[in-house]
Amino acid sequence: MNATTSTSQQTPVSLLGLGAMGTALARTWLTAGHPLTVWNRTPARAEALAPEGAEVADSAAEAVAASTLVLLCLLDDASVEATLDGVDLTGKDLVNLTTTTPAEARARAAWAEERGARYLDGGIMAVPPMVGVPEAGGYVFYSGSRELFELHRETLAVPVGTTYVGEDPGFAALHDVALLSAMYGMFAGATHAFALIRRENIDPVAFAPLLGDWIKAMVDPSVGQTASQLVSGDLTSDVVSNLAMQVAGTKTLLATAEEQGVSAELIRPQFALMSRLLDRSTGLEDLTGTVDLLVRDR
Repeated sequence: MNATTSTSQQTPVSLLGLGAMGTALARTWLTAGHPLTVWNRTPARAEALAPEGAEVADSAAEAVAASTLVLLCLLDDASVEATLDGVDLTGKDLVNLTTTTPAEARARAAWAEERGARYLDGGIMAVPPMVGVPEAGGYVFYSGSRELFELHRETLAVPVGTTYVGEDPGFAALHDVALLSAMYGMFAGATHAFALIRRENIDPVAFAPLLGDWIKAMVDPSVGQTASQLVSGDLTSDVVSNLAMQVAGTKTLLATAEEQGVSAELIRPQFALMSRLLDRSTGLEDLTGTVDLLVRDR
């Protein structure tokens, strides 16, 4: 699709929330020829899109009334509550791209249904520069009504790819947070690695590809094996580096951090978890058992 596509052929969209992400999303729908109504708490951000073809609503209620398909890209769940307070949602297809917890998404789905709307929750796995750039690999997790997702799939796929993860409205948020949590764990390891070389005559730029390649080489097979072991329950087959050996090796890693004058606060919790697992196992398995050590009764 391109800017010359007839707007009469495209699904009208209302978008509430025009931070960096919301603005990037808005511009892709405008470029693709979708009639777009926008609203933002700070009007100037909405008005900036008017020269590009957006209709600027004076209120959230006016924006919601303009289209059947209504997307939210706000700060948090409390912002959704405040923005839509008193707004008539009857007959609307509400797609919430606001970052929330799974429990908040489930509650918001029930809230929307009580107000006569259909609901999809979304978790955006992209940063604004990735929006509208298919080769960048960004996408959005969606969960909730499968029928509703299929109805609007083409429109939702205009800014970035779409990945449907289930009827449970909380699953998009859960997938989003799970992946982001893994990302920050990876960042923690990379931060520790850079700290170890920080005071040495080692060029961080030259070190970076070594670090990146190593992380990729370790992560790609590891996550697949962990998933398979969680399903099968067999934690000892095809183990390359067993738990006992890995726990023994942590002493050298901690000693090196001490020598380099680097805090071990980012890696010590993982090592403590590994030691706990070793205390209650044979040591012949790998690290998959630490998953269940983290899961608490609810």
